[in-house]
Amino acid sequence: MIYYSVLDITPSTDKWIEGYVLSANKLVSKHGGKFLARTTSHEQLEGKVSDAAFRTIIEWPSKEDALAFMKDPEYIPHLEARTKGSASNHYLIAGKDELK
Repeated sequence: MIYYSVLDITPSTDKWIEGYVLSANKLVSKHGGKFLARTTSHEQLEGKVSDAAFRTIIEWPSKEDALAFMKDPEYIPHLEARTKGSASNHYLIAGKDELK
């Protein structure tokens, strides 16, 4: 089953960004993922305001592929740099409709 990573990220420093992007490009692909969106062009249409500088959506072939990416030893230092250098949230969402 397809899964989606949905992230909102607001950097507190930009020191980690260049290395993170280069690594993420390679490692997302390595684990079968595909970036659907990485953008500062977004607007919130409903709910309590949740500001974020970037919104990112990644499509994964499976939950296992998404989790393998998160646990990849090459990715761990970049994940740590992102979490230390930003306020971010990461949601893993199953690609299914449970309300049919």
